[in-house]
Amino acid sequence: MTEYPKLGKAGRTGEPMTTGRTAELLRKAGDPQRATFLELFFDLVFVLALAQLSRGLAEDLGWSGALRTLVLLAAMWWVWSSTAWLTDRTDPQRPVIQALVIATMVGTMVMAAAVPEAFGDTGLIFAGAYVAIQLGRGLVLVAVLRGHELQRHSVRGVFWYGLSALPWIAGALVHGTARGALWALAVVLDHTAGRIGFPTPGAGRTPSRDLVISGEHLSERYRQFFIIALGDLILVTGLGLSRNGFAPDRAAAFAVSIATTVLLWRIYIYRAGEVLAEAIAASADPIRLARSASYAHLVMVAGVVVAAVGDELVIAHPLGHTPPAWIAVILGGPALYVAGRARFEHAVFGRVSRSRPIGVLALAALTPAMLPLPPVVVAAAAALVLTGIAISDTARARARPPEPPSPPG
Repeated sequence: MTEYPKLGKAGRTGEPMTTGRTAELLRKAGDPQRATFLELFFDLVFVLALAQLSRGLAEDLGWSGALRTLVLLAAMWWVWSSTAWLTDRTDPQRPVIQALVIATMVGTMVMAAAVPEAFGDTGLIFAGAYVAIQLGRGLVLVAVLRGHELQRHSVRGVFWYGLSALPWIAGALVHGTARGALWALAVVLDHTAGRIGFPTPGAGRTPSRDLVISGEHLSERYRQFFIIALGDLILVTGLGLSRNGFAPDRAAAFAVSIATTVLLWRIYIYRAGEVLAEAIAASADPIRLARSASYAHLVMVAGVVVAAVGDELVIAHPLGHTPPAWIAVILGGPALYVAGRARFEHAVFGRVSRSRPIGVLALAALTPAMLPLPPVVVAAAAALVLTGIAISDTARARARPPEPPSPPG
């Protein structure tokens, strides 16, 4: 989770007062905290990014393909998360901030275009674009945020992104397992640095007591990104039907895929997805809650990416034999999503509905029984499990008044 320094006239460590020009770049206390059209525009790139990740996984349905997809997804997620931090603490209406967001969007598009061959011929393009985004943005912020604690935070970011640039670029210059290992190291380094406050020689680390979260803005950004992820499912489903025709078996597979998409949306939005902002406001440790919600969304999005692969396979081959790897993605995508959704629910309410772990266990238990069945039946079984979770949510809503957020302390 990206860190959010406090705004104010001076930091707790005696930073100089913010200059007039720097103050213009920062969000004011009374400014609206809603996401802007610029951020929605930026998010559109991730429709391409997630579709490319789904495509790459579909072409390599093994453990190596899964690990590679995870590394690439974690890198793309960190770009999105750090951009959400930028627009949370600065004013997106200012030209320099707009330029940074648009430059990040262009760099992310290059990364997305390089995803299919990122572990092949376009590795240096993917890694170079990532490093350029993170280092370039940090250097610009160091230059324009003079006299504010955000400048110190940007210095810390430049230091750590400079460190992670080494395994990113080194990995791009080698091949096979070595590239995967170096890039995994780089991803872990970036995410770990964010979690521990980017400790930097001469600049210290960003202390939790000096951080603040805009709950309204953050929750809206997560909802928007999740909708973008569902857009990947819709894109894959629609293109699959268009490519493969409207035969009855494929129409049935299309119907199951659309039903699954609707169920994922319904399960997300009820009810943690609606009250995250209130949970952050009510939390005794909003930073911890924000971090937990961030990684819960990463797991949910990973589940959607895997589910998109399953939808593509089911629509293309609705009948016939279902290989074990296909069963793994058709059932595993929803299971991964439900597991992430359970963590999200715990972050907001401090408890997990029984339907979540029961759903994951049911999807796992179904696996052996699915081996002799055609793909469309396997997909229908997954949709039935998700339907049970959605029905449980509806019954819970009718049985009691809306539950207020109660994040763990």
